[in-house]
Parts: sequence; structure tokens; C-alpha cells
Amino acid sequence: MKVKNWMVTDLITIGPGASVRDAVALMHKHSIRHIPVVEGDVMEGLVTESNLRQYFFPAMVDDLTMSDVMIVNPITVDPNASIDSAARLIHKYKIGGLPVMEKRRLVGILTITDILGAFIEFLGLLEDSSRIDVVIDEKKGNIDDVIRIIRELGGRIVSVGVDAQSSRKKVHYIRLEKCDIKPMIEAVEAMGHRIVSILD
Repeated sequence: MKVKNWMVTDLITIGPGASVRDAVALMHKHSIRHIPVVEGDVMEGLVTESNLRQYFFPAMVDDLTMSDVMIVNPITVDPNASIDSAARLIHKYKIGGLPVMEKRRLVGILTITDILGAFIEFLGLLEDSSRIDVVIDEKKGNIDDVIRIIRELGGRIVSVGVDAQSSRKKVHYIRLEKCDIKPMIEAVEAMGHRIVSILD
């Protein structure tokens, strides 16, 4: 999944001479929390709802412009970067969104909401589905063997995840399109693996 497939391209921008009040009004009008500060074709900075809060004093609101309050060198991402790498940037820097830059040109913006939407689609969470959570006995096979037997029994796998927090007994989460999973559960258990949870 690429950033370019999930970023917002219909951008709301603001000029460097606009006031804090102007930025707040734009955010409210369009229900957004990030506005690139643009002059001509050049992005000069970024203002966010959180970084504007410190200027919400009557004496300051009317005197300050975007040039005074914008983040001058925001963290950005390339449109061809993966959604995974964008998510890692957002997590690492504790930010809510990333301007998307292609050859120094602003082409979009990617927010936490966009990333969440990508992962929800990837995991098939909005589709009618079933899930089998299994602990693999590595002496008796691996996850590829389990996937193979599920497919042989007609299961259409949407996604496979693993609980990386557990160092000893890793749980694999196998999400399938809605189907009769009973034969698959029986087959996986017959292979010697342990089913720990079922969502059907």
C-alpha cells in the first residue's frame, strides 16, 4: 500500500501572511487539523491545531501570521513510500499528519485517519469475516502449512497477522471471508496446532 493511494489531494492551504484567526476558521470550516502554508508552488511550513493552541490569546491572535507560528521544517513523506513507513514516522515523531512531497512539490497530505482507513481495508475489518487465532507448534509445521490447509478447504484468506509482543507463544490471526470454518479448525488442530480463539 502506497501513500499516494491514500493521501488527500484536494488540499486546503493557507498563505504565510494569513492570521491565526484565518487558520482556525479554515480548520473549523473543513473539519481538518493540518494546513500546509503555501506561497506560489512552494510549501513554506505547516500549521496544526495543536501548535496553534498556544496562540489562542486575544492579544496574540490578531497580531500573529502563519509565518510567525508555522512549523518551518515539518516531517514529510514521499508519495511512493509505503503506508507502513508513513505510520512509523507518525508514531516516532508523535504527529497527526504528514505533508506528501514529490520533488519538493506538495502533492497531498496524509493523516492518522487516512492511515487507519488503509489498515482497516487491508485487514478486512469492515467486511463480514471470520477469524481463527492459532498458536503454531513449530515441531509440527509452520504458518505456511496452516494457510495451505485452510485454502485447500476453501477458505479465502483476507489477512494474516501475528502478535509480536509475545516472545514465547506467538499467536497468528488468520482473517477469512465469511465461511464455515469448522472443518478448517478441525484440520488445523489435527496438525497439532492450538486454536486459542475463534471469531465467527
